[in-house]
Amino acid sequence: MTLLRTFLLMALTATARPAFAEACSAKPLLAMTYNIRLDTPADGENSWVHRRHLFIGQIATLRPGLLGLQEVLVGQKRDLEQALPDYSFVGGGRDDGKDAGEFSPLAIDRTIFRIGASGMFWLSPTPDRPSMGWDAAYRRVATWAHLTRRSDGARLLVVNSHWDNQGLGARRQGGALILDWIRHHRLAGERLVVVGDFNADNDEESVAQLLRGAQGEALLRDSRLIAEQPVFGPAFSFNAFDAFPAKGQLIDHIFVGPGITVRTQGVIAQHENGRLASDHFPVVAVIALEGSRSGKARPCR
Repeated sequence: MTLLRTFLLMALTATARPAFAEACSAKPLLAMTYNIRLDTPADGENSWVHRRHLFIGQIATLRPGLLGLQEVLVGQKRDLEQALPDYSFVGGGRDDGKDAGEFSPLAIDRTIFRIGASGMFWLSPTPDRPSMGWDAAYRRVATWAHLTRRSDGARLLVVNSHWDNQGLGARRQGGALILDWIRHHRLAGERLVVVGDFNADNDEESVAQLLRGAQGEALLRDSRLIAEQPVFGPAFSFNAFDAFPAKGQLIDHIFVGPGITVRTQGVIAQHENGRLASDHFPVVAVIALEGSRSGKARPCR
């Protein structure tokens, strides 16, 4: 874990642009998406009680500024809130918008960001209420937050989602719904970050449309494809609790809009004597907000 943190700290500092070297507004951010794997006794020795310390330790050590989580049950959310007091958790359970069912929450480091408006919507024809969408096997949601960085006032719109694992139509329609929602709710001057477990790789149309956009308007880019430094880690994110999987799919993604530079990106395949924190590896990206320095910037400490 120490070596991993050292590598990411080097990426966060060594690539900073010289002209911005003394402004905290220039410091890159660590964005992360992480499917936590719900708490179920059916997982036996891989159940949450046996891996909770490892999962929380990863988050506390890497300290992402922006974190999208998936498959979080209310008990797991309480564990995270207690262990990570500097984070605010946004979003409710998919079954009632409150505490029932899986959450796809955003965890935001309050020492870096102020949270403005936030909320969630369902990936369905009736996004304003708990509902199943198209051919989905489960209710699916997207969680969002408008953020302002404390150091310089830079603004972000962040969206996190967990797409259906069975319904191809639900993934495609859900992706189109998220793009439409962004077009109508993104505020002037906001940069854009979209993260999640999309249950699909980039070759599937549901994900490809996010990058293609509509009518020639490409809102998002794949952080893995535009990273300035070589990406690291395996080329897949689902591990099925196998610490050394030979192959797999990259189904967890970090997408960014214009005005964001991706310094490096990767998949963290960390384990503890063969034990994994989840059945997914976390995906991370070191990002920088272009041209965000302002007179409000203060010296880094």
